[in-house]
Amino acid sequence: MYSLDDTIAAISTPIGQGGIGIVRMSGDEALPIATRIFVPQRPWQGEPASHYLHYGHIVDPETENVVDEVLLSHMKAPRTYTRQDIVEINAHGGIVPLREILSLCLDGGARMAREGEFTLRAFLNGRIDLTQAEAVADIIRARTEASLRVAVNQLNGSLASEVKEIREKLMHALAYLEAVIDFPEEDIPPQDVEGPLEEAARDLEALLEEAKRGIIYRQGIHVAIVGRPNVGKSSLLNTLLRTDRAIVTPIPGTTRDTLEETVDLDGIPFVLVDTAGIDETDNVIEQQGIERSRTAVQQADMALLVVDGSEQVTEADRQVAALCVDKPSIVVVNKEDLPIVCRYRDILPDAPHITISALRRTGISELEELVVDTVLSGRIVTGETPVASNPRHRALFRRALESVNHAQEAARRGLPADFLTIDISEAVDALGRVTGETASEELLESIFSDFCIGK
Repeated sequence: MYSLDDTIAAISTPIGQGGIGIVRMSGDEALPIATRIFVPQRPWQGEPASHYLHYGHIVDPETENVVDEVLLSHMKAPRTYTRQDIVEINAHGGIVPLREILSLCLDGGARMAREGEFTLRAFLNGRIDLTQAEAVADIIRARTEASLRVAVNQLNGSLASEVKEIREKLMHALAYLEAVIDFPEEDIPPQDVEGPLEEAARDLEALLEEAKRGIIYRQGIHVAIVGRPNVGKSSLLNTLLRTDRAIVTPIPGTTRDTLEETVDLDGIPFVLVDTAGIDETDNVIEQQGIERSRTAVQQADMALLVVDGSEQVTEADRQVAALCVDKPSIVVVNKEDLPIVCRYRDILPDAPHITISALRRTGISELEELVVDTVLSGRIVTGETPVASNPRHRALFRRALESVNHAQEAARRGLPADFLTIDISEAVDALGRVTGETASEELLESIFSDFCIGK
């Protein structure tokens, strides 16, 4: 499945109209195929210079029709993205010329690349490890500057460096224990095992803690804006977005379905879900909207419970609050521009309360700070970027830590070395799966199938 012998080709820019589009090839036949369809303005004398742009035209060799005016770059291995010969054809960014150029490349002997196959070849050829390959996809999908910094940090190898350091400590301990088991008659000098295990456990705990924050920056947080009808949920959404996204009227029940928009707060992508007001109704359409609101609250990572400070607590307020009990929530007392008659202290008493006016936009910056602080539990990143941000990595760190803890317990109880080697081997294997040193073919297929074609 992962043959490196053939030449692959794909369109590497988004489908649609644009100034420039790129067709990319990687493999031994990349340049020969390109030579048959590219006519340079100045004829080449032998092989074209590597890592230079060459101006010319793509011409169909059978019909001699000019397809497009292009810039072609030839990059000779191993100084390339895949460590193979690469040709990139920079054409006009229309779907028709790009497809015509790709078709000529395929007719010339290349095959269509699979999802992420260029990056897969970079990994298989040892240019990057698996964490760096995953960082490529994270860079493409980054939704905030902070999530981009996390991905770039990982692409630079910071995570792989930490993981390999931990793994090396464990492998040294494992090598000693296996030597003791395999050569009991030899006079092998005693070696400290518990020290490296303790260091590995401490380092893994730190990585797990960083991964919690990193995943937040990578995936974002879903926030449900909930409350009974006409308390100002849609007004709050518009205020947080700094635009009129939701319809706002004095008529209760204007919002009849959930509405999602993303906002960047301190580098964290917050997906704000404006929900229909939750209350009893006989209207079938409103009932469907309310049911979707309940589902949105259940699926959200946190909730903003909006209440009307100019009115007393109602039974509907308490019913909505009951939906938010089991998740991080903030009680937003809205309509500060009107006389405040109720602070709603008995509604979710353990949750933070804040008073705002969505109409006059007062208290909004304080609310935003409170939302971020609630999500990060006070650990706001200031210049320090988490090195881990992938749920897959977090699961493997947890598995490695559990194995190290088991090995520590075995060492404390004075159990034979065999017991320790089993657990340490499992930890070493889990960390190898992070960087790809012990990755299976199924794992690689799962990871790279999530990439876009052409990357």
